[in-house]
Amino acid sequence: MFDYIIVGAGYSGAVMAERIANELNKKVLIIEKRRHIGGNAYDRYDEAGVLIHQYGPHIFHTRVKYVWDYLSQFTEWQLYHHHVLGSIDGRKVPIPFNLNTLHALLPGELAGKLESKLVQTFGYNVKVPILKLRETDDDDLKWLAEYVYEKVFLNYTSKQWGMKPEELDPMVTGRVPVYVSRDDRYFQDAYQGMPLKGYTAMFEKMLDHPNIKVMLNTDYKEVISTDWHSKSVRLFGVPFEGKLIFTGKIDELFDYEYGELPYRSLRFQFETLHQDRFQDVGTVNYPNEYDFTRITEFKHLTGQKHEYTSIVREYPQEYLKDVEGKNIPYYPIPRPENQERYEKYRDKAKQFDQLVLLGRLAEYKYYDMDACVARALRLFDEKIKGGANE
Repeated sequence: MFDYIIVGAGYSGAVMAERIANELNKKVLIIEKRRHIGGNAYDRYDEAGVLIHQYGPHIFHTRVKYVWDYLSQFTEWQLYHHHVLGSIDGRKVPIPFNLNTLHALLPGELAGKLESKLVQTFGYNVKVPILKLRETDDDDLKWLAEYVYEKVFLNYTSKQWGMKPEELDPMVTGRVPVYVSRDDRYFQDAYQGMPLKGYTAMFEKMLDHPNIKVMLNTDYKEVISTDWHSKSVRLFGVPFEGKLIFTGKIDELFDYEYGELPYRSLRFQFETLHQDRFQDVGTVNYPNEYDFTRITEFKHLTGQKHEYTSIVREYPQEYLKDVEGKNIPYYPIPRPENQERYEKYRDKAKQFDQLVLLGRLAEYKYYDMDACVARALRLFDEKIKGGANE
């Protein structure tokens, strides 16, 4: 009945399904645990009629033209450049920390001196990781590195991950930049925007093909049984010989044989207000205040005109797979022991030719949306299309 089974209807699963249906003219069954397609990028209209992102703000950006061109088959774009402010020392200043932030927070003479040193040492329009700034011989730049680390990064990270930065992989700290530029945009990628009619509408177009069937509100274990000893897969009790493309949690797939892979989760507090605007930009970060990390106002992102506005506050929290409200895994926790555990699952998965692992949960890696698309397109060419032509 089906040539391919895909578990999960987020970016990874949807791109794979679309390619298989259109490129190979093969039949695909998508099995999705939630009641909707689109994964965490799912958006909907709230009771006031404001378009909101159910699982937190998703801003599409990419440097990769073929990814933009691929998605442009399924959506027009609302061109949008994301701006983020951070509440620091009682002021709302641009994030990531850049030259405008420098001058907004520090006395003029000190800011000018530090700007000159940054430009002389690193050049202009470059992003300097905090770790690199800390390693300079200049005491003023070292002071700046510590200032940014403490004011922008330290407490935000502690809230986001539930642990101190030094407990995480050092690369997390290394990615925090000081941007030697006056560019206030959060992203500098060549292609930035929002699907004109929303992400859900884009996914609907991607999956609108007679070869694609979608089962929502279904745990894959209800319809698929796997026997890892005999390396066999059954669908609805019948042997299945095609490829099983799995985008869910890899530890769940193997019944937590090597233990659970830890994640961080999020709790979202939505609020609708009878006013045109709540804040000046799409997102305001609160690194040093409150229990939430940021507030996003969706109308900035979508460009929607409406007499009401809707916002969301994000509260990071522990992930617990069996506790309602805490059981959505958002962020793999970047620590070496977690990576080692994942690699055990990955090595086991390699023993099964029928199985293709794809996406954030299956690969235990935080992918941005464009990276999810690029990865799915590449894996389709390498493992699906290539195999079909052999």
